[in-house]
Amino acid sequence: MNKKLKIGYFADGPWSHNAFLKLINDQRFDIKFIVPRNDTKDETLLNFSVKYNIEYFKLDNVNSTTSLNKIISYDCDVLVSMSFNQIFRKDIINLTPIGIINCHAGKLPFYRGRNILNWALINDEKEFGITVHFVDEGIDTGDIILQKTFPISDLDSYKTLLNTSYSACANILYESLVQIAENNFERIIQKKIHPVGFYCGMRSQGDEVINWNNNSRNLFNFIRSISKPGPIARTNNGINEITINKSTFIKEAPVYIGTVGQVLSKTENGFLVKTKDSFIEISEIEGRLKVGDKLGK
Repeated sequence: MNKKLKIGYFADGPWSHNAFLKLINDQRFDIKFIVPRNDTKDETLLNFSVKYNIEYFKLDNVNSTTSLNKIISYDCDVLVSMSFNQIFRKDIINLTPIGIINCHAGKLPFYRGRNILNWALINDEKEFGITVHFVDEGIDTGDIILQKTFPISDLDSYKTLLNTSYSACANILYESLVQIAENNFERIIQKKIHPVGFYCGMRSQGDEVINWNNNSRNLFNFIRSISKPGPIARTNNGINEITINKSTFIKEAPVYIGTVGQVLSKTENGFLVKTKDSFIEISEIEGRLKVGDKLGK
């Protein structure tokens, strides 16, 4: 390719910082502007714009006529979305010759939507995916450019998946743009992978409350899915609120009937708590707790 690929960058967070540094140091790319999210204050992107002399501005509505006219003035070849939170409509999707591409931390066509890393853990997945795809008028339904998967083990938590995603999203987005710059990519139609796929909704306040009337495996997955830097799982003993950042799934724990939610015994790391089928160990606890307490619901 003789000319640089001109990019408009809609971005937020560490994954976008890592991707930016890869792109800015590659002579094949020319980042024309940076648009951050309105609901966060990303000082790193602002500092990048100053250091590399790149236009930086916020848009209240990326789909407004005013926004479209501003974006057109930069004559971009492609628009890139990395953890950006506004929905792109038809006019902006068709604004540039190549369109808009997005990096999504999910194995499309499955795990469309929000809070995907949390949901992958909750669903006891053994791997999670990162996908770069074209943006169309649906939600995460556009043709796939590149997708890679990463294993999930019982040692993983929200934090470890997030850390993997910070670097992997940047790498996969960069690889996708290299393919586009060299006109060496395939468009994979999502319906050819699965005719339906599925969506995940955004998790909200209150979702972190533990329902102890669940089996041990589900509770283990739930607790690790929202561990730090997430909202952290919480429960109560009728007096105090208790937060639980970690649990251990005990494969050898026998199945038996008992009082669900009861604190059974103290361990070196925390406590054993009765679940619907057996028990789990909870640790990294904040709040006063003792053997015999009955937790939550």
